Amino acid sequence: MTHVGIWSRRAALISAAVVSGGVLATAGFAASSPVRAPGGDTAVRDALAAVSGDADGLVAKGVQVDADGTRHVRFDRTYRGLPVLGGDFVAHSGRDGQFTRSQNAPLNVSTTPAVTAQRAAELAAGGFAGKPANSTPTLVVDATQGSAALAWKVTVLGTASDGTPNKLTVVVDAQSGAIRNAEDTLRTFVARGMKPAGAAAASASVAASGNGKGYQVGDVTIGVNSISGGYEMKDPNRGNGETRDANNKGDASGNTDPTVANSLSFTSTTTTFGDNTLNNRATVGVDAHFGIAATWDYYKNVIGRNGIKNDGVGVISYVHYYVNYGNAGWSDTCSCMIYGDGDVGSKPFTELDVAGHEMSHGVAAATAALGYSGDVGGINEANSDIMGTEVEFNANIPGDVPDYLIGEKIDINANGTPLRYMDKPSKDGRGSVDCWTTSTKNLDPHYSSGVGNHWYFLASQGSGASTVNGVNYDSPTCGAPAVAGIGHTTAAKIWYRALSTYYTSTETYPSARKDTIKAANDLYGTGNGAQCATVKAAWAAVGVGVQAGEAACATGNATPSPTPSATKPPTPSPSPTQGGTCNAQLVGNGGFESGTSPWTGDTGVIQAGGTVQPAHGGTRIAWLGGNGSAKTEQVSQSVTIPAGCKASLKFYLHIETQERGSTVYDKFTVLAGSTALTSLSNVNAAAGYVLRTVDLSAYAGQTVTLKFTETEDYSLKTSFVVDDVTVTTS
Repeated sequence: MTHVGIWSRRAALISAAVVSGGVLATAGFAASSPVRAPGGDTAVRDALAAVSGDADGLVAKGVQVDADGTRHVRFDRTYRGLPVLGGDFVAHSGRDGQFTRSQNAPLNVSTTPAVTAQRAAELAAGGFAGKPANSTPTLVVDATQGSAALAWKVTVLGTASDGTPNKLTVVVDAQSGAIRNAEDTLRTFVARGMKPAGAAAASASVAASGNGKGYQVGDVTIGVNSISGGYEMKDPNRGNGETRDANNKGDASGNTDPTVANSLSFTSTTTTFGDNTLNNRATVGVDAHFGIAATWDYYKNVIGRNGIKNDGVGVISYVHYYVNYGNAGWSDTCSCMIYGDGDVGSKPFTELDVAGHEMSHGVAAATAALGYSGDVGGINEANSDIMGTEVEFNANIPGDVPDYLIGEKIDINANGTPLRYMDKPSKDGRGSVDCWTTSTKNLDPHYSSGVGNHWYFLASQGSGASTVNGVNYDSPTCGAPAVAGIGHTTAAKIWYRALSTYYTSTETYPSARKDTIKAANDLYGTGNGAQCATVKAAWAAVGVGVQAGEAACATGNATPSPTPSATKPPTPSPSPTQGGTCNAQLVGNGGFESGTSPWTGDTGVIQAGGTVQPAHGGTRIAWLGGNGSAKTEQVSQSVTIPAGCKASLKFYLHIETQERGSTVYDKFTVLAGSTALTSLSNVNAAAGYVLRTVDLSAYAGQTVTLKFTETEDYSLKTSFVVDDVTVTTS
């Protein structure tokens, strides 16, 4: 229920806004009727002025709005109508309208290629290690390395020798034919060619609670969908995320994604799936399906992100991919994952931190569009390891006790050791590095990720020896002073804030240092700067020292999002009570602590509270709105008010909005039957919960349905969070 709003309300009718010549024009509208940038948003005007000449243009991809009104607008750049690789940047406009960051080197590039598209395709396919199927060249300007150059961006589709579906993006110099860059857009869990030690769209759904018996996760609860004659492994409560059986088929057709024709639905006549053994094909399906849920829950309840792409849509997992496939991968094209059963000597790749890892590649693509070569490739992989670890900590299940090891249950080395170590990445013996140097960019992303992983461990746990959940760690500092940790949750929130707000497609480790410092100040600048100080110390301890222009650690007010009050200890929800004729509490489960009954309404409204939206009392809430798109949600319950009694409805309501000004856009209404009793809106937003009271005495002697409903328009989210509902009579 937390979608990122579109930059301009009037431009929100489409998915992107095109900025050209100082005017914001929207695709699909007549050129003679441009939509002008808001007059007060000087960051946008400054961004327009930052690019040089009539040949340049900007495409606004989306916006993030903080509670204090600061906007962070992501732009892609074009040059003479051609996409500019590495031209993306973020314009940050505070309440004072200041523009604080841009990547805006002037461009002067010929747009006439000497190399034909056909020749570029041949050159790109020539470097493909597997079986190329087809390729599609697109003319671009490549500004990712050194001086900008005209280039062909060639997408080569095919299959690698190990069965991995490939979508190789090759950048070919359009004048010389030289290969400028090549990277695979299918993100895999292990480096390509690595072998284990012994190797020779949403439909109408009815949610149900399933009994999962997994191989890697053990016995867990999974979300399933009720169908005729039984249940299927699809989770309506999490965007219809689904897990399917790839039937040990690979990608013989050359397509980059598994096809529906090659996969089978997991179904059962009961709500039980799997039997904890590999003899039952649904067993590893349970692993992957629980991974979908655990990742969704972490991002929604801890981070405040509604699905991988923040659109409320779930993802698809394909298990039993290919034959003896020793890897897992994420494809942004289909928002799907593939999981192999493991090569000889290893176990299925359906471990929980692998699921969190792969889906976090989708988050990286949807936010900063992180690349996959150079430093940024390592940052991309580190992001997935960091968030995969957080998913594991947040789930905290007996079948996979949280740790700072990556892929330890896969046993890829056939000796009980993990794939990667976060405390000291070089312990893997495969080439991962503990410390950053200017040569780190030349490594495979799975090995250059060591710098980011090491930073996260140091920021979380600190340096030196430590023990967590029975696992011993000993983290070095690359010759820098010792580091005191701030906890993994805080470290990950800082990292995610930097990813979603500051990182770009060409991020480097030095720029990541600067951006995480900003993020720490954004989130924790109201204290003594301890979090920011640890961020700096941890970067120094991985070889990334002080950078020119980096921020000092703030100690003043800085609140990009509402700072939640401490969550109160769980308290039982009020139950209907019977006293004298007029002495009763009529609402059942008013604190939502006992599931959803007897409430009815939209699926997902009643949920666990978290850091983003904490409960008023107990741990659960009814969260209506927060979508940033046109949507209506409701939750209701019927009560019978005794004749001759006075009755009072009381509830706690927290309203949080991205809207500004006094115009009503998003509404919250309390109804008795079809009669509106009171209405509130984005204009009533305030910090914390406010007790609201409505007189129901007029309904004495009647059974009435009390309904909380919200209606949002098409842009800029408003959340209406309800808790501790009572109806008392007197």
